[in-house]
Amino acid sequence: MAKSPTKAGMLPTRNDVPSNAKQVSIQTLQACLNDTVDLYNATRQAHWNVKGPHFGELHKLFEANYTALAEAGDELAERLVQLGGTANGTTQTIAAGTRLPPYPTDLYAGLDHVAALADRYALVGKALREGIDTTDEAGDADTADLLTGLSRAADKMLWMLEAHLPHDKHE
Repeated sequence: MAKSPTKAGMLPTRNDVPSNAKQVSIQTLQACLNDTVDLYNATRQAHWNVKGPHFGELHKLFEANYTALAEAGDELAERLVQLGGTANGTTQTIAAGTRLPPYPTDLYAGLDHVAALADRYALVGKALREGIDTTDEAGDADTADLLTGLSRAADKMLWMLEAHLPHDKHE
């Protein structure tokens, strides 16, 4: 039989991260999960609808990115649950909690998708780095380490996107 959440809203666990650090990390991880799932969906939107001379290359790039984002979302959710939280990945939770602007559904040209995605990958990278500081200061080095790895991956995906854009569009 599953145990009920504690008064702090966390499920009991033998994980010895201090309770206050767990609460901070759970909130941070859920916010990053919201953003990651939203970015996954935006990347799928681009993958499905990209048109133009760079179709083949971008279609494959977007697929590689959304595959990596799916794995990142899983890592975020699993860490959140390890700390006694409940990973909330419903459409309603993600839509209500994402910090990303809505992805336009009327984009088709490959470089328009690249620019729109690059803006969002940059925001996710920034949020992950803020989460590193927040969870480290709270005393959860493992969550900070997870977020560090994910921020490096987000930065690499951003770099791959920006490499398709004219240099003057990066600033």
